[in-house]
Amino acid sequence: MNNLKGISIYIIGMMGAGKTTVGELLAKELEYRFFDTDVLIERVKGKAIWEIFKTEGEAGFREIESQVLGSLSAYLQSVVATGGGIVLRPKNWSYLHHGIVVWLDLPVEQLYKRLQGDTTRPLLQEVDPLAKLRSLLSDRQPLYSQADLHITMTGEETPEGVARRVLEEIPTIIKPEVKNREFN
Repeated sequence: MNNLKGISIYIIGMMGAGKTTVGELLAKELEYRFFDTDVLIERVKGKAIWEIFKTEGEAGFREIESQVLGSLSAYLQSVVATGGGIVLRPKNWSYLHHGIVVWLDLPVEQLYKRLQGDTTRPLLQEVDPLAKLRSLLSDRQPLYSQADLHITMTGEETPEGVARRVLEEIPTIIKPEVKNREFN
């Protein structure tokens, strides 16, 4: 897909939507680098996300997340899988707009099904994780909807199928290059 001209792709969406898996597939297909903001945060801090939430709180985590995203926005030819809450800070949108923002949108019931038993998600350590997911999605949906591409999924698609859809839809949002013309 040479019409991207090196523009990076940022994948947003709820936890469990498949951002990392689809992102890795996109990067491979495009011959781009792949980054996962959560993995980079863990490397920078030398501890797991849940530990960062425990010791520095969500606000501390979000600050580190913004710093990591800011650093990544300087790169071209990258696919970046972001944390689900990255859209909460307006400052992060200035970084996301350095590339194409793709929202992977999966129904909350499917998210819950995928995340059941996952004890590594700090925001889901609740009595009713499904209610928490619904609440998070309700808060974030208006922000996610600002993405350049909205990929609605059912949960039945394969990651390869989702990546293929993203690649097929990207050309619909890229403006064609205008060539200089001489007017007589």
